[in-house]
Amino acid sequence: MLTLYYAPGTCALASLIALEESGLAFEKKKISLRDGEQRSPDYLKINPKGRVPALVTDYGVLTETPAILAYIAQSAPAAKLAPLDDPFEFARLQSFNSYICSTVHVNHAHRPRGSRWADEPAAIEAMKAKVPENMADCFTLIEQTMFEGPWVMGEAYSLADPYLFVMTDWLPSDGVDPARFEKASDHHARMLLRPAVQRALAYDRA
Repeated sequence: MLTLYYAPGTCALASLIALEESGLAFEKKKISLRDGEQRSPDYLKINPKGRVPALVTDYGVLTETPAILAYIAQSAPAAKLAPLDDPFEFARLQSFNSYICSTVHVNHAHRPRGSRWADEPAAIEAMKAKVPENMADCFTLIEQTMFEGPWVMGEAYSLADPYLFVMTDWLPSDGVDPARFEKASDHHARMLLRPAVQRALAYDRA
């Protein structure tokens, strides 16, 4: 049995969606960031980073969304969530998810969590002010050079789609109108029609 530790409103939603898509049996454990549960001794034993998501498997604990998503795909090959039989295409998928993790998510985090990078209030406010521009630049690059259509990687739905969905969902809070990005907006609307996404959102927003 897999156990996913997640917190509402975080990138853990991508892993929730992927698990729902996979057909794998799993349990959900909600962590309240507002109450500081991610820093509790019990949770730090699971994930010393004090963040979500964390996936407890029979082999140990996995953290970092790209790694968790890849593990889900490889654990449920029949769900065809990744091109597992094509090394280049699988690497291309990993490249997209790595960009989301290392750049898009980090740009977003400068708005709510600027204190990770600076202590001076003026510096934190300057980072917040830059977020709309940085997020818009990311989505421009995604639409112009990465998004194949109708899904991120092309004709086949993949693990890249839940991850992009989460980032698109964050755009309004980052001061960016999603309507500026036709491909991402259409993708987001189609994702909302998927039963797995609806189930994951019900957990995430409960």
